[in-house]
Amino acid sequence: MTLLELLQLMRKHLKLMIVLPIVCALATAVVCFVALPNTYTASTSMYVLAKQSSANSDNAANYSNLNASQMMANDVSTLLKSDRIEADTAKDLHLESLKGYSTKVTSETTSRVITLSVTGTDPDIAATIANDMASNVSKVAQQVMDVQSVNVIDQATAPTAPSGPNRPMYIAVALLAGLFVAIAIVVVSDMLNTKVRNADEIEDLLGLPVIGRMPALKGGK
Repeated sequence: MTLLELLQLMRKHLKLMIVLPIVCALATAVVCFVALPNTYTASTSMYVLAKQSSANSDNAANYSNLNASQMMANDVSTLLKSDRIEADTAKDLHLESLKGYSTKVTSETTSRVITLSVTGTDPDIAATIANDMASNVSKVAQQVMDVQSVNVIDQATAPTAPSGPNRPMYIAVALLAGLFVAIAIVVVSDMLNTKVRNADEIEDLLGLPVIGRMPALKGGK
């Protein structure tokens, strides 16, 4: 089937090509607005400071300290995702767990700055969790790592605008999916109709009933 034939086929079934995508988009919109609550993301940033060596006046020592701090920033990022930090934070906030709130930690390889983002349905709790996790990771990092401190640069504040779900994207995907399904229905239907027409043409040509592509002979094998 050529592209021109497909376009002609779509034009022939224009009603289906319009109605089905719209129905899919509307159904997805209802699900998004009814079943998917708004989520909010609160973020805090931290700066990892390693303990300085006694020879910090030397350029080589300063470069070594910078590299050590960058590597420790990666370690602190991993620590933020640990069960201990989550358990301590939940205990501080009198929660059974942090279930329902997702965390994302970003740490660049060339920087000592770590960004922690907490996403959940309650903006105030999301901000509180982010700030408490930053406080807890500083305490634990000083205990188990050679870290002088983990200083908070920007404290998390309760966001006023939701960060998700991305409803327009979901609706657009549903619209495209409905269009593809409509095209598939039209193409398959045309293929079946073509087979039936071919079978009828063979039957008319041979004067015999046809099953598929083979003539059905009466009373014989």
